[in-house]
Amino acid sequence: MDPRLLTYAERPAPRYTSYPPAPHFSGAIGPSTTAAWLAEIAADATLSLYLHVPYCRQLCWYCGCNTFAARREEPVREFVDAVLHEVDLVSEALSGQSVVEIHWGGGTPNILSASQFAAIATRLANRFDLTALRHHAIELDPRHIVPDNVRAYVAAGVSRASLGVQDMNQTVQQAIGRVQPFETVRDAVTTLKAEGIDEISMDLMYGLPHQTVTAVEQTVQLAAEMKPNRIALFGYAHVPWVKKRQRLIPEASLPNASERFAQAEAARAALEARGYVAIGLDHFALPSDELAIAANTDQLTRSFQGYVLKSASALVGLGPSAISTLPQGYTQNDADPGAWRRAVASGALATVRGHALSRDDRLRRKLVEQIMCDFVGDLGPLGGVRACVDELDALSPMIADGMVRIVDDHIVLSAAARPFCRLVAMAFDTYAQRGAARHSSAV
Repeated sequence: MDPRLLTYAERPAPRYTSYPPAPHFSGAIGPSTTAAWLAEIAADATLSLYLHVPYCRQLCWYCGCNTFAARREEPVREFVDAVLHEVDLVSEALSGQSVVEIHWGGGTPNILSASQFAAIATRLANRFDLTALRHHAIELDPRHIVPDNVRAYVAAGVSRASLGVQDMNQTVQQAIGRVQPFETVRDAVTTLKAEGIDEISMDLMYGLPHQTVTAVEQTVQLAAEMKPNRIALFGYAHVPWVKKRQRLIPEASLPNASERFAQAEAARAALEARGYVAIGLDHFALPSDELAIAANTDQLTRSFQGYVLKSASALVGLGPSAISTLPQGYTQNDADPGAWRRAVASGALATVRGHALSRDDRLRRKLVEQIMCDFVGDLGPLGGVRACVDELDALSPMIADGMVRIVDDHIVLSAAARPFCRLVAMAFDTYAQRGAARHSSAV
C-alpha cells in the first residue's frame, strides 16, 4: 500500500449519514419541537417512513446498531403495542402527506411474528396515505426467515429485502458471534424469491476479526452467485467505547489499516469484475437497478439507510432511537425501549434530542452530500475558494498528493481519493472541530 494512502486510511472520520453527524445532536430539541415541525410540513410533501425494531434474538458482537437481546416474547409484544400508538400520534401531527417509501430496520425486524408485522403494516395503511408507495423494504436476518413471515411481507407490499450477511468464512463468523453458513443465506434468498420478493440486497463487511483478503474475496464470490441487486460493503467500525458488546472482539484479532484497505479494494475489484457498479463510498448495484440509474442522474442521496434514491421530502422515524430528517432539522427518539414506550404511552412523542438546521448547515450538508455521492463538490454556495481558506488548508496534504483538485470553485476527488471521501467531507464539517466525538477509521 502506498504509504501516503496509509496515512489517510488510519484517520478517523464520521460516516456522514447526516450533517451534522448524530453525535452533535443536542437535548434542546424535544417532543414539542418535533410536533411543531411535523405540523409545519407542507400538505403536498412526500414522506418516507422508517420503523426501527429494537430487538434481536441474540446480539452479534460486531454490531453497532441500537438493539437489545429479547429472549422472551414480552418485550416484543410491548414494542408492537407501543409502535401502534406511536403511529397514531405521528399521523395525527401530520396533515395527510403521501408516503412514497417505507423501510423496516433494526435490530431484527423478522423477530416480529407474521401477525405482529401485519398489525403494524395495517395500522400504517389505515393512518397514512400509501397510494403512491413506490419502495417498501425490510432488513432481515437470514437465520430467521420463514415462509409465513415472508407471505405477510408480500401482503403488505414489501418488494425488497436486505440480508445481513457480513462474511461467509466460518472462522470470522465465530469471531463475531454470528455463525451463518452459506447454505442458510442461499435458502433465505430462495424462500424470499419463491414468495415474490425478488429484489435482494446484501450487507457485507471487511475489517472483521481474523478476516483476510482471501476470505473477503470468497464471500464476494458466494454472494454474487446469488445475484443480489445491491450489495453494501461496510468497513467494520470498532467502537467499543460506544457498543460494549464489541469488547468481546480482541483488538489484536482485527486487521490493521493497511490490511483493511487491501480488503476493501479486493472486494471492490471482485464486485466490479462480476458486473456490479460502484456507487458512492460503499454501495454496489447491478447496472439495471434503480440505485445505479440514480447515481447517473443526480438522484442519489445519503441517509441513515446508506445510499438511497431522492424520493421524499421528509423522513419520519418510528421506534426507539429512530431519527427523523425533517425540512427544519433532525429529531431522534429515546434509544431506551422502556423510556420510549413510557413516553408514547403518555401521549407524547419520544424525542430526546435533535438539531435545527441553520443556513450554513444546509449549505454544508449539500456540499457533504455531493462529495459523498458524486466525488465532486460545488464551493460556490459557501462563497467559493476565497471563502474556504481554512477548509482547503485542512485538505492541503491531499491536494499536494494529487488526490484532490480545485477546478473553478469545485472540489474534485481523484479515483485514489474516493475511498477517503469521508476525510474530504470532514474538512468542511464545522462541528468536527468543536468536540471530542470519536469515530471509526476512514477506511
